[in-house]
Amino acid sequence: MPVNTQQYQVIQDELLQNNVQLIAVSKTKPNEDIQALYDLGQRAFGENYVQELVDKEASLPKDIQWHFIGHLQSNKVKYIAPFVYLIHGVDSEKLLQEINKQAVKNNRVIDCLLQIHIATEETKFGFDGPDLHAFLLSGRVANFTHIRIRGLMGMASFSEDQYLLSNEFTLLKSYFDKASLAFPNGDFNILSMGMSSDYSLAISKGSNMVRIGSLLFGARNYTK
Repeated sequence: MPVNTQQYQVIQDELLQNNVQLIAVSKTKPNEDIQALYDLGQRAFGENYVQELVDKEASLPKDIQWHFIGHLQSNKVKYIAPFVYLIHGVDSEKLLQEINKQAVKNNRVIDCLLQIHIATEETKFGFDGPDLHAFLLSGRVANFTHIRIRGLMGMASFSEDQYLLSNEFTLLKSYFDKASLAFPNGDFNILSMGMSSDYSLAISKGSNMVRIGSLLFGARNYTK
């Protein structure tokens, strides 16, 4: 299926009206599909798999902002540390330690979002609310000299229950508002929540960054 450029323009118009940034989720999609959206002006793309991201970064325009949005294993941070624009799914202090280590090696400050577990599924990763606030209150954030924590990310339940999703997004927004008090410099300003099936609801609950893939690129082929 070719990239739905008409849908892209409709979504972008909606997001611009709400001051929301679009991350085009390009995982499993070929370079030519990414290039098609790039040619329309899209620069922020999200990938879930480290090797796929490394391969695409090497062969696509260098001004693309690559967002890593999947579950990141500590032993793979080194492969994306030289270029990644924003890591969305930071779900533990252990991972922060490795990102900081690799950022030092690359003489970079790497922007990160802390992932919060808000869904009913146990398969989702992330800090829970009390753990997040204990971490922020501890002052240990200052130990990560080469990381800039930009905000929070969360994934709602895989459900069509709008009441459930609304409550989960509202919960994440409350965590975001409380956590932002620990970052008075203003760098903590990204709330990444909402995907193809629920992004409008997420925006209504305070999201300012959404991760949209299938609406733009069509269904994914995971057999490749």
